[in-house]
Amino acid sequence: MKRYGMVLGVKPEKLEEYKRLHAAVWPGVLAKIRECNIRNYSIYHKDGLLFSYFEYIGTDFDGDMGKMAQDPETQRWWAVCKPCQEPLPTRAEGEWWANMEEVFHTE
Repeated sequence: MKRYGMVLGVKPEKLEEYKRLHAAVWPGVLAKIRECNIRNYSIYHKDGLLFSYFEYIGTDFDGDMGKMAQDPETQRWWAVCKPCQEPLPTRAEGEWWANMEEVFHTE
């Protein structure tokens, strides 16, 4: 299992819409997340930033993320959410959610 932390901006005028969307995530999107070996997934908000945390239990992260990206329902979900989001200018090329470096963990 590998832990992931990612960060993304949220447009202030879209925050309530983003919260409303995530209060009722589409069942097919949730099923695809699980199918792609993601567990314990949370998104937090603070000062215009969204922080996501999840645990990946698979063996091919890039393959699973590719499978998720090709799913038509997930693509529709992202199209609904994307107008609410503002990617960080410092993100790596090809990222939407910027990967974060884990600097501490304890069990």
